[in-house]
Amino acid sequence: MHWPMFSSSIVLFALIVPVATPPLLAAPAAGDWPQWRGPNRDGLSADTGLLKAWPSGGPRLVWKAEGLGVGYSSVAVAGGRIFTMGDGRGKSLIVALDLGGKKLWAAPVGATGGNTEGTRCTPTVAGDLVFGLGQFGDLVCAEAKTGKELWRRSLEKDFGGRVGGWNYSESPLADGDRLVCAPGGSSGTVVALERSTGKELWRSKDYSDRSEYTSMVKATLAGKPQYVHLSHKTLAGIDPETGAVLWRAPRRGETAVVPTPICHEDLVYVTSGYGVGCNLFRVAKDGDGLKAEEVYSRKDMVNHHGGVVLVGDHLYGYSDGKGWVCQDLETGTALWSEKGKHGKGSIAYADGMLYLRAEGGKGTVVLIEATPEGWREKGRFDQPSRSRDSSWAHPVVAGGRLYLRDMDVLLCYDVRQR
Repeated sequence: MHWPMFSSSIVLFALIVPVATPPLLAAPAAGDWPQWRGPNRDGLSADTGLLKAWPSGGPRLVWKAEGLGVGYSSVAVAGGRIFTMGDGRGKSLIVALDLGGKKLWAAPVGATGGNTEGTRCTPTVAGDLVFGLGQFGDLVCAEAKTGKELWRRSLEKDFGGRVGGWNYSESPLADGDRLVCAPGGSSGTVVALERSTGKELWRSKDYSDRSEYTSMVKATLAGKPQYVHLSHKTLAGIDPETGAVLWRAPRRGETAVVPTPICHEDLVYVTSGYGVGCNLFRVAKDGDGLKAEEVYSRKDMVNHHGGVVLVGDHLYGYSDGKGWVCQDLETGTALWSEKGKHGKGSIAYADGMLYLRAEGGKGTVVLIEATPEGWREKGRFDQPSRSRDSSWAHPVVAGGRLYLRDMDVLLCYDVRQR
């Protein structure tokens, strides 16, 4: 395991290593990525004016920050700051940096370690607050500017939470005055808290599966706003105001269910690994309520945990046994697959391009066009400062920068056109 450098306290010491000879400029304020998988939790960046092809060796590395701790957390970018999480000395931490990579503060969350050592959650930023969830269910709200703790709850002690063997891995969802997450367990899978205080607002008492490793999304389906949650055996829509179950559909996973659901119009797409595959459901009105009907169940996309993005009417992601796949959303048919040119990994989209990050080996990052016509590669590079662990943190494109987290290290690349 690659271990970070620490100060004498639990607060991490972050070393910034500038790598460009010109003076460094802060990334543009536009294009924030305030939570897991971006503004809409779909892996899509709104950035434009980005490189359509990379030079040999990849885009320019602007800076490298070290001392972020052990973990698989990705980053959130909002309000001129970068937020991530990592295991420090005796405590898991939320860590804040400025856009130049300098550490601003670190706030303790909970215990370190886990079934797989390190943090999993990507912090959620909402206004002047930031929220982080430790791998043992410690949920903390802190001031985004200072790191001062405002409140904390324990998903296990306060809510009787129950999670699978790989510990808590979701990133909480902020929605208006609510913060929503999934403790799991017999008292209700999903809980909504008052964002400013942590006070419980409701619990999904009619939906009590254990928590899996997915993160919720908010969507409007069949005209009704709702939270969509996927467990190890159920896909469900939850009323944001009351926690009542609006609809549910049986959908059994195996071993671990990780990828975030994708919602489009009245459709909900889910996928998971261990041979399960993918499913599409259509949510429709049913009298005074809602119902979900399965459109298809297929093996064209068996995504373990690298995620899938929907661009137009096409899905892109890595499928176990098939490689990188482009899939038609409405039919589930695979339009192309490419197994030999890039290894298993995670994905993000920006400005017509897909950023593919390999989880193993040299952590190679590949740029391809987001097109159903086939694999059109436009550049690649091997990640420097590669740890010996899997690079499971998803890539982030925000403010013209590409961010790659690998355990103790965060790399920032300039991907803007000049």
